[in-house]
Amino acid sequence: MTRTALVTGAAQGIGAEIAATLSRRGYRLALMDRDADAVNEAARALHDVVALPCDVSDAAAVASAFEALETCPDLVVNNAGVVRFGLLADQSVEDFAKVVSINLVGVYIVTREAVRRMRERRSGHVISLTSINAYGPGPGSGAYPATKSAVKQLMRQFSLEYGDCGIRFNSIAPGFIDGGMSTPIYADPKVRKARSAGVPIGRLGTPADIAEAVAFLDSEAGGYINGHDLVVDGGVTNAVLRNLPRE
Repeated sequence: MTRTALVTGAAQGIGAEIAATLSRRGYRLALMDRDADAVNEAARALHDVVALPCDVSDAAAVASAFEALETCPDLVVNNAGVVRFGLLADQSVEDFAKVVSINLVGVYIVTREAVRRMRERRSGHVISLTSINAYGPGPGSGAYPATKSAVKQLMRQFSLEYGDCGIRFNSIAPGFIDGGMSTPIYADPKVRKARSAGVPIGRLGTPADIAEAVAFLDSEAGGYINGHDLVVDGGVTNAVLRNLPRE
């Protein structure tokens, strides 16, 4: 049976790669993104797909988008996210709240709409993207690390409350990924070289690395994994002593 997947933030970057990977595996797709032109263009490049222009932090718009699907998705991937760089005490409340509204509240809104449908069918899977910033926050990242840590716990709570409805909830924590919001960072050759050297396997990650992790978690091979945050980072979160060796 053909599975249906809804991917948020799907117009570009990691979200677009997740959508393309799932499409190659035969999924029907719903692409959700607040950039209407970009998400419509992304949809035209894939087979058996519908575009859903929508801001994930707008509860009414998200509910309408799910209604427009006319079917309950088998898989929902919460990928949409933003970052506002700057030291915490120098940030405006508006910037801090904007990141929270999309990265955390938006994940809750989309997941809630999915669960309301999946529990009636008694099957489904929600995967949300977190970050290695949930394990080790970086200076100047604003609200981003806090939201990603919260999303990890949110998926765990959903897994406890709705696992007996046949629904799984997992998350994926990308490391240094050469794509999406990090593209401008790795445009600097010095940063690219330094960060690549800090990863035990010696390279930056790619959007395809994350997309393959999504496909694995939603496969039969990943079918007993629930409430888990899968770190996909080439080992960098375990490399403190490697990167700061003893004398």
